[in-house]
Amino acid sequence: MKARSLAVAVALTAGATVPAFAAPDVTRGEQLYVRCIACHALATDRVGPRHCGLFGRHAGSIPGYPYSDAMKNSRIVWNDKSLDRFLSNPPATVPGTTMTYAGIDDPGERADLIAFLRQAGEGPPCGH
Repeated sequence: MKARSLAVAVALTAGATVPAFAAPDVTRGEQLYVRCIACHALATDRVGPRHCGLFGRHAGSIPGYPYSDAMKNSRIVWNDKSLDRFLSNPPATVPGTTMTYAGIDDPGERADLIAFLRQAGEGPPCGH
């Protein structure tokens, strides 16, 4: 039985190609952003803070926006990794946040949304 398993493993590996992960889809990310617009906008604060200038910004740092103490004290700097973690489960990532959205389970959807936020933050309507 071991020889057969080894032969199957060798056969599978010999001709196998490792599937590459698809690059994030900015267009799909823009479509997913519809979920966010009930509370957020790119260029203006709404119920949630604006997303322009998000990358590299410290969480809870837009002057005049009424963040929760939890967000202000989170010490998060927004980047691909911190956004991915946060978007997977905001209340668990920053306990005490006022963002009540449960999160996005699908890592591909999170990657697409993050790609859109990155691109949108580098151009209009963000003033770049």
